Amino acid sequence: MIAAPLAHRFTLAWGRSRVLSALAAGAASALAMAPTGALAWPVIFLTFPVLVWLIDGAGTGGRRGLLTAAVIGWWFGFGYFLAGLWWIGVAFLVDADKFAWLMPVAVAGLPAGLALFTAAGTALARALWVPGPARVLALAVGLTAAEWLRGHVLTGLPWNSFGYALASDLRLAQTASLGGLWSLTFLAVALGALPAVLADAPRDTRHPWRWVGLGALVLAAMFAFGAVRLASTPVGTVEGVRLRLMQPNLPQDLKFRYAAKDEVVAHYLKLSDLAANPPTGAPVTHLIWPESAFPFFLSREPAVLAKIADHLRPGTVLITGAARAEERPDKGPHRYDVYNSVQIVDSDGAIVTTADKVHLVPFGEYLPFQATLESLGLEQLTRVQGGFSAGTRRRALEVPGAPPTLPLICFEIVFPGAAAADLPQDFPRPGWMLNLTNDGWFGDTSGPHQHLAQARLRAIEEGMPVVRAANTGISGVIDPLGRMQVQLGLGREGIVDADLPRPLPPPLYARLADAVPFTLWFAALGIVILSRRVREPASTAKL
Repeated sequence: MIAAPLAHRFTLAWGRSRVLSALAAGAASALAMAPTGALAWPVIFLTFPVLVWLIDGAGTGGRRGLLTAAVIGWWFGFGYFLAGLWWIGVAFLVDADKFAWLMPVAVAGLPAGLALFTAAGTALARALWVPGPARVLALAVGLTAAEWLRGHVLTGLPWNSFGYALASDLRLAQTASLGGLWSLTFLAVALGALPAVLADAPRDTRHPWRWVGLGALVLAAMFAFGAVRLASTPVGTVEGVRLRLMQPNLPQDLKFRYAAKDEVVAHYLKLSDLAANPPTGAPVTHLIWPESAFPFFLSREPAVLAKIADHLRPGTVLITGAARAEERPDKGPHRYDVYNSVQIVDSDGAIVTTADKVHLVPFGEYLPFQATLESLGLEQLTRVQGGFSAGTRRRALEVPGAPPTLPLICFEIVFPGAAAADLPQDFPRPGWMLNLTNDGWFGDTSGPHQHLAQARLRAIEEGMPVVRAANTGISGVIDPLGRMQVQLGLGREGIVDADLPRPLPPPLYARLADAVPFTLWFAALGIVILSRRVREPASTAKL
């Protein structure tokens, strides 16, 4: 009962007070995300109890109670996404004359849309609500279901799912090797909301400190598991493979200007030059450049390929992001599809293999109802006429002199389970994930830090290293335990050399995928339903 006066203030809140409380709690929860999450992630132990108490005051079931809970959830979600994703608006200033007017729409519109999932989650929680500790599980069930849907519906956007709060600490993040992001999301909500029981009346929760102590034991077990895994899991390196990551730090307006072709290529070659910048350690075998590296189609520029060949030593290959065009006679004369791709160039200047991006960014790489919106004068941020086309399926790349890699371009890395999705049954497990990206759209904001945090969690989930090359940063090599082996900071120009870590045997999540979080979710749902059934006869007997 120690927190009862505070709880009553939120439970009895009404109108504007209720809205502002939900909005503030959601916004404060965003502090648990990168780049502040490493220090501020425990904020969830303050904000999720507020959400519980606000839902406590949402009424006693029925449509009105569900609607009130949904409104509370929407404002909580709106505050959370507004505070966590404000940086998206910076992209609209890159070509300000064309897109600046859309900035307010994106900054407020995207959080408003994503908050609908949070609203659905709190409405589901309210439908399952039962006084006492079981309502904490009800909230975890509702919000985890909503977050999973957010990661899948309408192409999906699981960015900053609540589970990343626990992933801010590398020891806690190791739990993702067992159950992935969605298990962390469930645990983050359940453990974060558990202090709410300290305000419960004795008739609802006996010995509330015991429940909080149980939550503390779960958290301690996660810390212990992670610490032991980090200390006792050896990670070797692949013999004969030495990587060089090039981070050009080019301004966006230069990067996409064809007239700057020679300047861009000269800049890349100067930075990457193996003779002018001798490698540290073993000779470089693989040079890696970021996403959409060129303001042209590389395959149509033989002079550029020849220059690249001149800078590559025999046996060294270039792995680079590049747009490519494929003619489509079936669409009419001079029509082609444009793909955002990864291409491998050998030391003779030949493109030996290509993989296309499968999961495109809405409004960034294509427009929904592309032809209709283009006819109204709208364009996606990349300003490619007709938008980019998506690859037909994700596939691993055979890399000369290295294990096969799975290319995940830009935000493809944020989707749990993507490392194995769509791969042929007979294809061997890739040895590493390659994340080529261009976070230069978002400047020196929290966006690139959040992107890196999500790439790190993919490494832990899959037990597979991630090699990340970004135009403006953050580039680096992440081992299969999520540790940064080398790193080049945001907004810096340069190169970094590194060995390629070996993958671990597939952890539990890599083998079972979402079966683990689904089991956890259904078990919690069963406990909540059982608690309701036990409590209802008791209430009836008192009457």
